[in-house]
Amino acid sequence: MTQTLARLPGAARRLCLSRRRGEICTREKGHRGLHHRRGGALLWNDLQADPPECPAGGSPAEPAPRLDDGFPGGRSLCPTCWAFVPLQDDGTLRPHDTWRGDPTRADADRRREWFNTFGW
Repeated sequence: MTQTLARLPGAARRLCLSRRRGEICTREKGHRGLHHRRGGALLWNDLQADPPECPAGGSPAEPAPRLDDGFPGGRSLCPTCWAFVPLQDDGTLRPHDTWRGDPTRADADRRREWFNTFGW
């Protein structure tokens, strides 16, 4: 059975999260050898990885709906990498790195609550 990143032990913080063509490496952070997506045939090295910058920076966006506690604080949900990104004064997404996992378990829990409340 496939599990979401947030349900894996330690959530995404323990995964490599290098990307190629948008697919995320599911090996442990700091692994040796090629990156790969568990259950797929896609293999890549660091030179073939997607750049860290998300290509959606500068795209028009609107603030995401807020939970009762205020999360995500006026940020918009990036439709490309699923990061919550601050908006620029002109209503576009600020340039940002592609989302590679939440830094803490608490952040992952708030993110999961948002998606369960408002959906994709």
